[in-house]
Amino acid sequence: MLTRLSPLTQLAALLRTTDLPLAQHWQVVDEIFRDWTSRPDLRSDLRRHLDSLSPDEASAVLGRSRETTTHFAWCLLDSPTDPFSIWLHEYKAPEDWREGYADSVHNHRYHFCTTLLRGNYVHERYSTLRDQLSGLITSVRLRRSTLCQAGSVGIMYADEFHRIPEATEGTMTFLVKSRPVSEFSLSYDPKTGIGHRHVPVEVRLGDLAGRI
Repeated sequence: MLTRLSPLTQLAALLRTTDLPLAQHWQVVDEIFRDWTSRPDLRSDLRRHLDSLSPDEASAVLGRSRETTTHFAWCLLDSPTDPFSIWLHEYKAPEDWREGYADSVHNHRYHFCTTLLRGNYVHERYSTLRDQLSGLITSVRLRRSTLCQAGSVGIMYADEFHRIPEATEGTMTFLVKSRPVSEFSLSYDPKTGIGHRHVPVEVRLGDLAGRI
């Protein structure tokens, strides 16, 4: 019989057994992730885990999670001593999407591995050109567009650019993310041709007093 926290503790334990700095060897995480998520009972295990959260555990998940313009990002496990965190992304109904980060061409400050638990989405990968002075994206070229369906597994590195222009209602993905390897990320709006740099609030805190 599975213990209450076994789905996440099993995966976390496997990731902790490596002696390598995971952010510099993310392909190792990809190998562990692909093998572990190939289990046929993954969805039922995660469902059982969520159903069994105590009030304090549920409150902790809520405190770590956030809403984006296209999905709810649920942080299921995040220990400060781990070089990774574990997430569940729940995509909103298409009519509830607002233009923003996920449907722009963008990268992330971290590497991640992901598997599609249910539903499907269109995943596009891009190459980019950037301004030499500002570092902002000035143009993009579509390299590949894939309809990802339940069971699909993928890896993205922090220097790679992608876009999810559409997802069916009820689409959910399970992810492992590295700690940030960059202080900012970049995005590009194909409609307006405007690039942006995204600096998270925690990076800005150190200079906050000087900006008053």
